[in-house]
Amino acid sequence: MRLNRTVIAVATLLVAGVAAAAIGPYARARMGVRQTICAQSLYLRTAPNDGPWSGTLVYGETFTPESRNGDYVYGFAYGQLNRKGWVQDGWFCN
Repeated sequence: MRLNRTVIAVATLLVAGVAAAAIGPYARARMGVRQTICAQSLYLRTAPNDGPWSGTLVYGETFTPESRNGDYVYGFAYGQLNRKGWVQDGWFCN
């Protein structure tokens, strides 16, 4: 009985650790706050929901979100692009 409790406790901790690792260091957008891109690359689009590609932001570049539409945020992309567009939310550093 005691061994079963230990096995269950260890399994629970492992599952919790895997879930935490899956979340990673990424965060959702905060409107009006210039944030750093944590993805290796992130497409800038001319429309939300997988609209036409307009450019690619790379890790370390920044983006200031202005509005949200589902899983996409609209704002200004700094770095090599320096223009407005839509990116998929959830790829910003904490």
